[in-house]
Formats: sequence, C-alpha cells, structure tokens
Amino acid sequence: MPILPRRWCLPYVALLTVVGGLLSASALEAYRLGGGTQPWEPFLWEYSSVFVIGALALCVHALVGRLQGQPWPRQLLAHAVALPVFSVLHIAGMFGLRLLVYALVGAGYHPDDIPTLLVYEGGKDAVSYLSFCLISRGVWMAQAAERARCELAELRLARLADQVQPHFLFNTLNLISSVMYEDVPRADRLLCQLADLLRQTLAAQQRAEHTLREELALVEPFLALMQARFGPERLVVRLDADDAALACRVPALLLLAPVENAVKHDVARHRGRVEVVVAAARDGERLTLRVSNHGDTPVPASPPDPDGGLGLRNLRERLAARYGGAASVRLGPDGRGMSLTVELPCGC
Repeated sequence: MPILPRRWCLPYVALLTVVGGLLSASALEAYRLGGGTQPWEPFLWEYSSVFVIGALALCVHALVGRLQGQPWPRQLLAHAVALPVFSVLHIAGMFGLRLLVYALVGAGYHPDDIPTLLVYEGGKDAVSYLSFCLISRGVWMAQAAERARCELAELRLARLADQVQPHFLFNTLNLISSVMYEDVPRADRLLCQLADLLRQTLAAQQRAEHTLREELALVEPFLALMQARFGPERLVVRLDADDAALACRVPALLLLAPVENAVKHDVARHRGRVEVVVAAARDGERLTLRVSNHGDTPVPASPPDPDGGLGLRNLRERLAARYGGAASVRLGPDGRGMSLTVELPCGC
C-alpha cells in the first residue's frame, strides 16, 4: 500500500499550502510590528518549514507503519533514533531552502548558531514528531480495521454463496423426485440436465461476480429443466433484457434463488398455465432486475412468508454485504402472481 495514494497527493499539497499561508499571515503581522521591510520573508520562513515538515511527516508515517506489530521496546528504540534524525533533517532542509532563496535574490541571511537552532527547533520538532506518530498510528489502525472489515465481508459473501448451491440442489432434487416412479427415463434425463447445470453453477461459484449475460446463461438451463419437469404447456418462460443491462456485472448465482422461488411458489402450487418472466433494465448506473410469475389461479394478497424463504433471505444478505444500502429487494403480489424486484449498482 503506498504511503500517500496518488489521489491524495494534490489534497495533501493543498493542505500544506493552506497551513503555510495561515502561519505566514500570522508571522507577517509580527514581522511588520518588528520593523521588517521585506514582506516576502515571513512567507519564505513559514513555507520552508511547512513543506520540509510535510515531506518528513510522510517518512514518519512510513516508519510507524513498518513498526506495526513489533515489540514495544523495539518501537521505542526506533523512535528514539528517528526523532533526532527528524529534527536534523528538518533544520537542514528548512535553512537550506532559506539560504538558497536569499542567495538567489541577493539578500543577506544570518541564522542563529547551530547549538541555538538545535535547542530552539528541537523542542518544537519533538512535539511535531510525537503528534505525527499519534496521527499516523490512528491512520494505520483505521486502514487495518477497514481491511479487516473488507476481508470479513468477503468471507461472509463466500459463506452465503456456498449456501446457494446446496439450497438450490435440494429443492431441485425434490422436484425431480416426484416423477422418478412415474417415468424413469424422464427422471434420468432430468438428472442428467441437473448434473450439467450443477457443473456450470460450480464454475460460476468460483467467481465473485460476472456479467448479467453470464448469469442468465445459468438461469436459462434451469428454466429449461423446470419446463421439462412440469411441461411447456404449464410453464411458460420469458427472458427480457437489453444489451446495456446484459453488460452489467452482478454477483454470481444472483438470480437462481429468485427464479427457483418463482417456480416453486406458483408453478408447483397451482394447476394451469403459469408464465415466469425474468426482466432486466439499466437506468444510468442502476440495474433493475425483476422476476415475476403470473398464473391462472390468483394468489393471496400477501405471501405466506414475507421474507421469501431461505433463498431470498440469503439474497438480501449477499446484497447487503456487497452493496450496503445501495441495493434493495422487494417482494409482493403482482396481479395474479408474485413479483420480486432487485435494484443494485450497475458495475461494468
């Protein structure tokens, strides 16, 4: 991890510039009251100190990061050595810049003798060094906490993703078991189709995310399997997604549980024709996914399980872990069927 990420370079320089400007404005007033005649001098004095300190603060931050996890005696020894080095470098850099500028403008500059400078500047440098160490330690701890949070979220996502395949497998096998004693060849074909589908889902499970096009490539064979199970006259399937939506990246195995629920909670419960629709639309940087079913038999005004069962609870947890409040899941009646709507950021 870089000490100062590129995106923070300009803000950091801007911060040093503002601090130097404020200190210079304060020093200018005292300079004028003391009879000074060159208004640029206080700016040179303060900015030479601020920018050298700013560079050394990054070195302190790097040292604190390197010492993380080391025994306290070793850390204290390292800081005891680094503090005088910090002070000497600050004094040398600050007065080196001042002497260079004075020489360029042809003006004389006579700083105090070295022992006086070491005493005067050394005390301030000790306070600055200790402050930078404390701030840096807080920053490193915050970064470590953020890394731990991300790793925990990834582990949670992996755990939730691991639940998708067994849950889907068990429910699919239950559906197939109902025809095993009625039509053995048909049950055998269904099991072969299921084995092919499981190979595809296992490959998809190794990826954290993929495109919606790839996700639908898993949904289609599942729906084909369910059509073979129930018959095309009972289960009608429609997929509706434009190219912009298909290019969006989504968590792997996102739609299997909702589509499975659409089949299980309507096709398997009611007689007559049922249409299952999987639709996707992109609006700017947002992707809306809708899984709905519409059957000949009306459904109750509210679903038996408002959470949608284990599969949809898993879906909500996965989206919350990955996107936080940027994703939403809504399940409710839709005319003569049910509709599940998922909204999430479109990653491309």
